[in-house]
Amino acid sequence: MTASRSIAIIGAGPAGLIAAEYLSAAGFGVDIFEKMPTPGRKFLMAGRGGLNLTHSEPLPAFLGRYRAAADWLGPVILKHDPAALRAWCEGLGQAVFTGSSGRVFPEAMKASPLLRAWRKRLDDQGVALHVRHCWTGWDEEGALVFDTPDGAVTHRADATLLALGGASWPRLGSDGHWVDILSREGITTAPFMPSNCGMEVTFSDITKERFAGTPLKTIALALGGERVAGEAVIARYGLEGGAVYALAAPIRDALAQGPVTLHLDLRPNQTAEALAAILARAKKGQSLANRLRKAGLAPAAISLLRDAVADVPSDPAALAALIKAVPLSVTGQRGLDRAISSVGGITRAAVGEDFMLTAKPGVFAAGEMLDWDAPTGGYLLQASFATGIAAAKGVEAWLGK
Repeated sequence: MTASRSIAIIGAGPAGLIAAEYLSAAGFGVDIFEKMPTPGRKFLMAGRGGLNLTHSEPLPAFLGRYRAAADWLGPVILKHDPAALRAWCEGLGQAVFTGSSGRVFPEAMKASPLLRAWRKRLDDQGVALHVRHCWTGWDEEGALVFDTPDGAVTHRADATLLALGGASWPRLGSDGHWVDILSREGITTAPFMPSNCGMEVTFSDITKERFAGTPLKTIALALGGERVAGEAVIARYGLEGGAVYALAAPIRDALAQGPVTLHLDLRPNQTAEALAAILARAKKGQSLANRLRKAGLAPAAISLLRDAVADVPSDPAALAALIKAVPLSVTGQRGLDRAISSVGGITRAAVGEDFMLTAKPGVFAAGEMLDWDAPTGGYLLQASFATGIAAAKGVEAWLGK
């Protein structure tokens, strides 16, 4: 290929940047258009507490994390799997390691060193980056139109790859404004909903004032037939954290049907029988708080337990059963502005196997624009990278024809 075939990529997040890397390496002329002042803003934000690139768990379990989208997203990820993503990161001079949880991180932990090395590679490959370019659609002649600080500009390309993200963290650029643009072109989209978000639970004033921000380490949450072990954090509105995020999809589905009761196991590594034996050894007259502390419960956990039921049982077996399944009445989920990711966007039926929009030949889509869902833990970035590569290959094949 020669650089005379030009490709416009709209969106400078992981999916757009990896597509630009692949296509420019293949010899195409690539222009990236980003509406924010700098690229990769959400990528950088995700890496503030440690950039979780992917996960090391066996692939069958890994692919199952994508739930309803696993049937079509799984084969895409297998072609650019966690091993390939680790090798890519190391190829940029960023060594990786696997944490005790199985999650994979760059040794630098932060996203900024990786993004700097990545941008240098793109510069070396001749990729042109245009910031503060907000895409507003196509003009009557089919040229891309962008709103910029200097007014509207147009750009023509032989193919276009859209990677504008979903609708979570809109202040970082992924605000879903493109839905109306694509709807006018006959492209079907599913409504955006928050995912990987906190859940709203009514706590007492004591819990909110004394324990907001307090972590709950080594707990498990259960809803229906699903159970997730991990950690959570008490918030004034309810609970957030990894274990909560992992159940965001079933919580969302259940809330659509009515009230939801989630069960919190405060001692997942102990059986109810073992807990009951500990509680039964309490001295006569010992306070409930002291009995619970002897059973290994921290003050924040005790406060949640007291909030959950009107009368905390004194019988050891009944109290142990409660500790293993504290009922939490979930009243809602946090909105898109605070969600880590979103579900919804371009429906699977609206794109072909090559990720080209069936109603718009020559236009491809990747990343969180597509309607799929996954928990935190490396699964979000893995699918964004994998679909970016898949869409880039779709562009390459289409232009090759």
